Amino acid sequence: MQNLGENEPVRRKVKIVEGQQAVATVRSGDQSQLATAVRYLLEELATRAEGNTVEVRVPPFGAVQCIEGPRHTRGTPPNVIEMSPETWFALAVGDLGWDAAVAAGSIHASGTRAEIKGHLPLV
Repeated sequence: MQNLGENEPVRRKVKIVEGQQAVATVRSGDQSQLATAVRYLLEELATRAEGNTVEVRVPPFGAVQCIEGPRHTRGTPPNVIEMSPETWFALAVGDLGWDAAVAAGSIHASGTRAEIKGHLPLV
């Protein structure tokens, strides 16, 4: 989404109300708002777990840096988590557990700190 300075708060691109409505729409079975819901949930993670140590990627919809620790500034981050939009949504709303998603091969994680299990679910 954006590179954040050490003390800069997360800047939301998705308004909270719109994000919450998108999440509710997707939970009801209508996938038309999946992109908005995914972006909102990524922003929510970045807000709750501020930092620049881990990059969470959900192509093609977005990516955020989160978790306090060593700052990453160039090239490929040392701690990367990547997954599909459907997997991210299910994790973020609590319909899927981290360990089950890893066991199923739905999450691709690299780096010693590439885990966000303790920050999920978000809603």
